[in-house]
Amino acid sequence: MPKGQIRKALSGFYYVQDAEQLISCRGRGVFRNKGITPLVGDYVEYEVEGNNNGTITAILERKNELVRPPVANIDQAILVFSTKEPAFNTALLDRFLVVLESFQVRPIICLTKTDLLTDKERQAIVEYKSKYEAIGYKIIETFKGDAQLLEKVTPLIQGKTTVLAGQSGVGKSTLLNTIMPALGLKTGMISEALGRGKHTTRHVELMELAGGLIADTPGFSSFDFEKIEKEELAQCFPEFLALSEGCKFRGCLHLKEPKCAVKQAVEDRRVEQYRYDHYLQFLQEIIERKPRY
Repeated sequence: MPKGQIRKALSGFYYVQDAEQLISCRGRGVFRNKGITPLVGDYVEYEVEGNNNGTITAILERKNELVRPPVANIDQAILVFSTKEPAFNTALLDRFLVVLESFQVRPIICLTKTDLLTDKERQAIVEYKSKYEAIGYKIIETFKGDAQLLEKVTPLIQGKTTVLAGQSGVGKSTLLNTIMPALGLKTGMISEALGRGKHTTRHVELMELAGGLIADTPGFSSFDFEKIEKEELAQCFPEFLALSEGCKFRGCLHLKEPKCAVKQAVEDRRVEQYRYDHYLQFLQEIIERKPRY
């Protein structure tokens, strides 16, 4: 049985890359009956049914999968966040980081539109950058027309399958057009009234770039925590994870427990107050989440 990887899903068709061939496939009806959806990034077995046509017969075991965007077997994600228009949003960034950590997907932060910053705004971004780098996150900066962008990105994506994700309007398509000019992706103008970009990317697709695969994904504004339990949340904050061994109580939620090493670190300013505030906000969302049946 031939095998390949789904590189694109569009209008009920799955485009499977097998060596130099791109096979247009449908999924077997049994997938629908079992509530299984093939995802871009899936490694699959398929049956050939004609000239470059086939049917997917089996989905091989996944390393991981994201629900939004719907993509599987991801090594890392480049989180594209604008520094201006729309303004840099640490709460949204931390939300993205937490969800990626929960799926064991390595986050790389890409800050765009740095050429639009005033000196005062730039100083604030520099401070945030140093804080996230201290936690252990890799950060790159770019702007429209950045001639060095491919040089910055290439060593990060070689041999990896990478998702490109972020809010609409932050410059994802502009970034892809800079490193892959042949794509000619549409870029959306920022809606001043709404303060967010118009959705311009319509499907998920894995594209070959610099010895790796990169996925452009439809614009979205947030991740949710539907698969994270309250006891797991702190593990998605790397600086909390290291400190939690010093908490008095095992399974400490770093909420109201006495002798909590994380709360002490916040008081001592070894952990950023805004990161702890976001943790409390996310924890409350998980606690108030409706039960799943």
